[in-house]
Amino acid sequence: MAVATSRSGRTLYFRRRLANMIFIGLSMGAALFGLVWLTFILGELLKEGISALSPTLFTEMTPPPGSKGGLANAIGGSILMSTIAVAAGTPIGVFAGTYLAEYDRHGKIAFVVRFVNDILLSAPSIIIGLFIYEILVVPMGQFSGWAGAAALTVIVIPVVVRTTENMLLLVPNGLREAAAALGAPQNYVIKAVTWKAARAGIITGILLAVARISGETAPLLFTALGNSGWSWSAKAMNEPMASLPGVIFSFANSAYDDQRALAWAGALLITATVLALSIIARLLENQKRT
Repeated sequence: MAVATSRSGRTLYFRRRLANMIFIGLSMGAALFGLVWLTFILGELLKEGISALSPTLFTEMTPPPGSKGGLANAIGGSILMSTIAVAAGTPIGVFAGTYLAEYDRHGKIAFVVRFVNDILLSAPSIIIGLFIYEILVVPMGQFSGWAGAAALTVIVIPVVVRTTENMLLLVPNGLREAAAALGAPQNYVIKAVTWKAARAGIITGILLAVARISGETAPLLFTALGNSGWSWSAKAMNEPMASLPGVIFSFANSAYDDQRALAWAGALLITATVLALSIIARLLENQKRT
């Protein structure tokens, strides 16, 4: 009886080891498969993009077909709309995430807010662009930079809400209780204790939101559309505005080599920006853990 039990135990052990090895092999194979294609994509992007980089890329406007130019107006438009979106969406996201984590974790309102936030997180960006098109572009009678910034703001908010809530929930309750025991009101506890403890995580969420909107094309095609010129006046936001993803989308399908080269250069700029933001976010996350 003991021998049979020992044999069945060894058989079960080897079966589990075999299943574990198969699972690890499949996981490594899937990871390598993805890395191979990522290497091809980045290699082609670097080869085509670096050859198209030049000082005029940052100083000249997008050219007409068959002419040389740069991406100054597209870069400026993307920076301007992204800055407005982050400036508008970050406070809303931080305060909403704080409410969910500190004031009403299990309430009915919190359930509704989380449900809507999850829908916004998973909704295709083109749907957001169509929504802003209906509520802003149609009433205004034209595309505009404000509409593009509004679409990006809707994308920023759910990312910041989710990250802020998760980071605040990681703060030990002992810190809150210690501050409350000293007589501090809840709003002061949040400001001086929980926000400070979760600061690195919240900043990480904001950076991830910026990385998310950096390459969004569909919502800007329905809202900002594009513009071959650039203006630093206050009226610029009331008119169609160029964006780097929009120009890449347009020039990538061009029959002219100059415009396709600019599309490669723009794609390299966006990839480098997203990579830099991701690295910074990861460094901040590691700093918080230590």
